[in-house]
Amino acid sequence: MYVPLPIDEITLGEPLPVPVWDARGQLLLRKGAVIRDEHHREWLRMHAPMIRREDHEVWRFHYTAALDRALRSNQPLQTIAGVARPMAFDPPAAIDEDQRPLTEALADLHAALTLLLHQGDRLQDWGGRFVRVDQRLQALLRQHGADDVLFVLVQMLLNPELGYSASHALTCAVVAELTARTLRWPDATLESLRRAALSMNVGMARLHDDLARQEAPLNPDQRHAVLAHPERGEGLLRRLGVSDALWLALVRDHHEVSGGGGYPHGVTEVAEPAQLLRLVDVYAARLSPRLHRPGLPPPRAARDVALDASGVPTPLGTALVKTVGLYVPGSYVELASGELGVVARRGRRANAPLVFALVGRDGLPRGEPPLRDTEQPAWAVRGSVAPQQVKVHVNPDRLLARL
Repeated sequence: MYVPLPIDEITLGEPLPVPVWDARGQLLLRKGAVIRDEHHREWLRMHAPMIRREDHEVWRFHYTAALDRALRSNQPLQTIAGVARPMAFDPPAAIDEDQRPLTEALADLHAALTLLLHQGDRLQDWGGRFVRVDQRLQALLRQHGADDVLFVLVQMLLNPELGYSASHALTCAVVAELTARTLRWPDATLESLRRAALSMNVGMARLHDDLARQEAPLNPDQRHAVLAHPERGEGLLRRLGVSDALWLALVRDHHEVSGGGGYPHGVTEVAEPAQLLRLVDVYAARLSPRLHRPGLPPPRAARDVALDASGVPTPLGTALVKTVGLYVPGSYVELASGELGVVARRGRRANAPLVFALVGRDGLPRGEPPLRDTEQPAWAVRGSVAPQQVKVHVNPDRLLARL
């Protein structure tokens, strides 16, 4: 999790004790760099500089400790007022990652993946960093369970203020792995599929983010970049040291369609893992709001991937819907009781999840949202609702802690 850098309190010309990032997770200044002058400070301010919350907490502790020492030693008020943020201190103690709230852990993962997707071969040790992101995502799934991770990721996916490329990639990675487990695919295939989902749009990550905020149709240059990104991504991954043949093939083929009509090559024979990755990609894209359109209701997104062009269910599409349900955790629904809520858990049936009722039938927010089992007729799901209809701030960590 990142917090704003207190840029106006920084001493010019002195090495920074922490690295500085922009809001998209791109590195602006390394630890030890300096803010040279006021012009440099203003340039940084234009980029909304951020620092890691852990670094900020330690920095603030050392600052308040310096103030406390000045007060206890009866220093003059002028001296106390002149206490500046320390520009050097011992690094923070190692953080127990398993104790961090899930929302913070996934926000940090989002920032790390954004940096990898945007910077590509400009980063040192790209492969090692990428594997650590993948391993951390796996650890979170083991620790918190698939439903909780899906809940937070879908909430991130529905937030248009977050960088879309990383939200999309993380959601696709989890949905692809869970669906492949439903299909009982081997672990080696799961790993390649998951890593391909995380990196399939590395060939157009910046454009991916831009298009999510663009109202106008694609211009010719953008369309060319979109059509070229599978091959560009495969080539970039090869240069970055990826040698997993299935991973590379999945990135290259994730927009190909069995029978032809896909891109970049319009092949007619597409391997099952690539078919599944395309379905997951379409599913997550349908859920995501854009500046020019709202996200589709989850049942509509599920239907779009479950049926082929003739309206017949496909094995892969059916497995995906069986895995995530019609109402994926983190999405919003209306109940037969008139309540509006957020899906907390997948249910035994695809159309009957567990739901936290956030808003009563009177339109007033619930102080402590009750958990509804929508298999009960009184609380059956009537249908999906858009996030803006609910108008209640969701605290995922607080809600999920009650389950």
